[in-house]
Amino acid sequence: MDLNRLINMLVRMFVNKGVNAGINYAANRGKDPKDMTREERQQAKAGRQAAKRARQAMKLGRRIGRL
Repeated sequence: MDLNRLINMLVRMFVNKGVNAGINYAANRGKDPKDMTREERQQAKAGRQAAKRARQAMKLGRRIGRL
């Protein structure tokens, strides 16, 4: 594996971690789960699940686009 591919892989890994952290932060609306009410925690969980489904749909769309 050449150095350019390795660097791209590492950068992509860190960017994906940052994007996922940002999605979770947005789903929690910047609150710590300890400080949330039960309804807020349920709503945050639903937001994270919706984001997960959106990522899966994007991945499926890219896969179909390659065929």
